[in-house]
Amino acid sequence: MLDSYRGIVIRSTGSWCTVLSDGGKITECKLKGNFRIKGIRSTNPVAVGDKVEFSFQQDTDFGLIHIISPRNNYIVRKATRLSAQSHIIAANIDQAIVMVTLSRPRTSTGFIDRFLVTAEAYHIPAFLIFNKCDQYSDEETENLDEMIRLYSELGYPCYKTSALFSQGIDEVNELLMGKVSLVAGHSGVGKTALINVIEPGVLRKVGDISEYHSKGKHTTTFAEMIPLSNGGFVIDTPGIKEFGLVDFDKQEVPERFPEMRGLMHKCQFNNCTHVHEPGCAVKAALAKGTINPTRYSNYISILKDEYFEETDWD
Repeated sequence: MLDSYRGIVIRSTGSWCTVLSDGGKITECKLKGNFRIKGIRSTNPVAVGDKVEFSFQQDTDFGLIHIISPRNNYIVRKATRLSAQSHIIAANIDQAIVMVTLSRPRTSTGFIDRFLVTAEAYHIPAFLIFNKCDQYSDEETENLDEMIRLYSELGYPCYKTSALFSQGIDEVNELLMGKVSLVAGHSGVGKTALINVIEPGVLRKVGDISEYHSKGKHTTTFAEMIPLSNGGFVIDTPGIKEFGLVDFDKQEVPERFPEMRGLMHKCQFNNCTHVHEPGCAVKAALAKGTINPTRYSNYISILKDEYFEETDWD
C-alpha cells in the first residue's frame, strides 16, 4: 500500500493542483477519479484552501489526491451566466479582506458593500484595508476618515496603509498572522506591493510555482494561496465575473447589512423589502439619518441585480 501524505491546496487549475504538505514540500497532484462534494454542484471539486490526502504515483514525483477533508466554509461564484453550477473560489477561510483606494483607481462603495454582503452571507469575518494613504489630498483624506468611521461603526475593522512608506504594515502583518485570508481589490490598488512589503520576495517564489501551470507567465486566472512566514496564508483572488451568491434569496440581502439586521423585526410586514412598504423600520431609520444613504442606495442596487455584476478584481 502506498504511503499517504497530508497537505493544503495552494493552487488549483482544474486538472492539476499544487499541494503544500505538512512538511513544507510542494507537490503537483491530480484528483483520483471523479470527486463530487455532497450538496454542491461545482465545476471544481477541489479548491484552494482544501485540506487533502494524497499518495505518490508509482515511480513519479506526482501525487494523486484521494481524500478531500470536510470544509469549515467556502466561498463560491456562479460558473457562467446561464449555468446552474458554481465555481468554488476558496475553502476554509478565516477572514476576508477588501483592499480599497480612493483614487488611482477609485474603489466605489458599491464594490465594497457587495464584497461585505458576500462575506456576511458565508459567515466570514471581513476587514477593510485603505491603501495609498500617502497620496491623498486633504479632501480625499476627509472622505477616507468618513468611510473609516462608517464601516468601523458597522463592525468592520479598518486599516490605513501605504506600501511605499510602510505605513500600517505592522498592523496588517498582525492581522494576517496565523490566519487564512482571502484578499480582493481592484487592479492597481497595490495589493501585490503591500504583500511584498510584508513578506519580501514571497510573490517571486509563488511565481516559480506558477511556471509549472502557465509556462513562465504568471497569470491571475486562478486563485492562489501564498504562504507567509508569520504562519498565515494570503489567498490572491483572480478577476471574478458574476460574483454571485449561489442559492441566495434576495429576501436575505437585508440580513447581510448589519444596520438593517437589527431593525427588520420592527417592520410592519414580515416580508418587507424595505423599499416601498409602509411601516418600514429601515426606511424610518434612513429618514432619521441613522442608516447611511449611500449604504441604502447600494442595498437597492443589489436588489435590482439578477446576480452580482462583473467586478474587476485583481
